[in-house]
Amino acid sequence: MKIDWSSEDIEFRARLRAFLSDHSPGKPPREKAARLQWQKDWAAAKFDAGWAGPSWPAEYGGMNLSFARQVIYHQEMAAARAPSHPGTGINIVGPTLIKYGSSSQRERFLRPMLRGDQLWAQAFSEPDAGSDLPALRTSAVRDGDDYVINGQKIWNTGADVADMLFALVRTGSPDSRQKGITYLLLDARSEGITVRPIRDMSGRRHFCEIFFDNVRVPVANRVGDENDGWRIARTSLGHERSAGALSQAAFYRRVMDELIEVARSTGATKDLGVRRKLADFDMRVRLMEINATRMVLTVMATGEPGAASSVSRLYNTELEQELHAFATDLLGVRGALAGADELAVQRGRWVTGMLITRASTIGAGTAEIQRNTIAEQVLGLPFDPAMPAR
Repeated sequence: MKIDWSSEDIEFRARLRAFLSDHSPGKPPREKAARLQWQKDWAAAKFDAGWAGPSWPAEYGGMNLSFARQVIYHQEMAAARAPSHPGTGINIVGPTLIKYGSSSQRERFLRPMLRGDQLWAQAFSEPDAGSDLPALRTSAVRDGDDYVINGQKIWNTGADVADMLFALVRTGSPDSRQKGITYLLLDARSEGITVRPIRDMSGRRHFCEIFFDNVRVPVANRVGDENDGWRIARTSLGHERSAGALSQAAFYRRVMDELIEVARSTGATKDLGVRRKLADFDMRVRLMEINATRMVLTVMATGEPGAASSVSRLYNTELEQELHAFATDLLGVRGALAGADELAVQRGRWVTGMLITRASTIGAGTAEIQRNTIAEQVLGLPFDPAMPAR
């Protein structure tokens, strides 16, 4: 299975490689604040050179690339180990504003977001509304030209460093579920907002909880109509995720190659059982690349990613968990050493990865939710009557 690139696509790839070679950001700093600044500097460098926002309209600083060139873009960025964009807004609230935002919202927020000058964090999940998001209870009561927000959000990545939040709030009655949800944009430093980082089992603090105490938000910061936030939040980002599918496969290919090298260096590959397990993981990583290629070819042929995109997240997250757990077991007692220990293998990356990926099948929709989606939308099984109609 192979993608046939045009001569113009090949020339585009060469120009992108030249840019990445000439503007390499170097290795990431270890300290959190320095790493964030490193990401912001890279985002600004891409934007200023015209290499930011491959799918975004040119009027907002993007490149407005064809789907095929978006694929090339993501492949080359992954191969160059370029930094990820700071904040969580560019792939979620950015496309949402492009599609549903007012002209003033797009003018105000899109360029600073794309350049990394303004960091965004998502405020959707709540302590009692994670997988069942339509049960959220954070309230927004209209008061003149403002909404007054009260409630709590949790598992908010990067909220402690965010400048802005994009949130789902309850504007309908308590039992209105998805029919009473509104999409708002909030200044993260507004009076009444308290952000508390949460330490996870790996020792990192990239999740947060957010408390809202009579926070006033202008009605002008509402995206779309009141009580229409559920539909807006479910905006399909399948094309953008599909374009990045090959870069994700390339990332796992690199991780797999590094695991094989670790196994060889420790002598573990002398064990037939270890070799068989490594071969199994290697085949599964190759299947990930094949699936990503199939999905890309489907989009290029039909304009839609098709059913392959529905299974990719479940497949990838479960593989990621199993691979890191195997790597930690493979290293024995040294595999349990964290990065600060001088005897740790590769600065403890495998045990850290094992701990972090415990949440892979929870975040962005649990594995159970993914299976429901596959059952209903791919296999055509009956819908769960307790969940909103698609």
